[in-house]
Amino acid sequence: MRELHFKDSFWNTDITSTAGYDNIIQHLNDGKRTCKEIEDFMKARAAIEEKYAKELLGLSKKVCGHSEMNTLKRSLDVFKLQTENVSLSHLHLAQTMREEAKKLEDFREKQKEARKKIEQQMDALHKQKAAQYKKTAEAKKTYDQKCRDKEEAEQNMNRNATTSSSKQQEKLYAKTQQAKQTAEEADRIYSQNVSVLGKMREEWLKEHVKACEFFEKQEVERINMLRNVVWTHLNYLSQQCVTSDELYEEVRKSLEQCNIQEDIEHFINLRRTGDKPPAPVPYENFYNNQRASASLPTVFRRAAAPPPPTPENDPLYSTVAEPGYSLIRY
Repeated sequence: MRELHFKDSFWNTDITSTAGYDNIIQHLNDGKRTCKEIEDFMKARAAIEEKYAKELLGLSKKVCGHSEMNTLKRSLDVFKLQTENVSLSHLHLAQTMREEAKKLEDFREKQKEARKKIEQQMDALHKQKAAQYKKTAEAKKTYDQKCRDKEEAEQNMNRNATTSSSKQQEKLYAKTQQAKQTAEEADRIYSQNVSVLGKMREEWLKEHVKACEFFEKQEVERINMLRNVVWTHLNYLSQQCVTSDELYEEVRKSLEQCNIQEDIEHFINLRRTGDKPPAPVPYENFYNNQRASASLPTVFRRAAAPPPPTPENDPLYSTVAEPGYSLIRY
């Protein structure tokens, strides 16, 4: 099947029509708008990634398991660290997306500037062609009218050839000759305009073909560019998923090393207070305690008196504890 191309598909039988060319330009403008939309999409996605990355980074800095210890604490530390790394990878992704959007913007502007020169040239040719066609149409209109005037003058002269005087015939002849010269001049001008229009048409045909080839080449580049940009964009997103999973895998590996019994024993050894529980508290009946107190005699004990002082000249006194002590003194 023969491939279709711009240069073979956008002609019009009306020499003044620019419908085919206008369709191409409209399509290119739509393509440029699509480039801008994809560019804006990528910038917006980059902003989302950056916002997510910053919020995730802030979240990784928050206290999480500060009071934990041993293997679980190590796992939670790895969890926070890898969360921070994920946030940094998203931040890098946002920057990469902005760079890709900038490439698309540069490509769009480059195509715009290149098209601008061709469009200006074609617009000028269209205006010149339209103006020359109008001038040629007016010259043809004048030419047609002068030819009719010539024929009318010749017919008038022939009708009055036998009935008019010689002087009148001279006037009719002079008028006929004037009409003939005028018609010949109109024919010359008309023919000249047709020739100019023909040359202009040939130039326009060549430039139209060149413009179509150039625009088709731009369209091929644009479609290929957008295809590659979106493809690359998705590759970055897929790679981000892989990177995140690799970072999360480090957390999973750390969690696999988390030993529940070891953490429990670590806590016990660090904070243990003893291995003996308190004895049971006995029940004490209030009334039993009172009766037990009443059955016991009350004993008052007095301390022994100190021995009295014995000055040197004082007589000695016996004490009860001394042998031979008696209440009767002799």
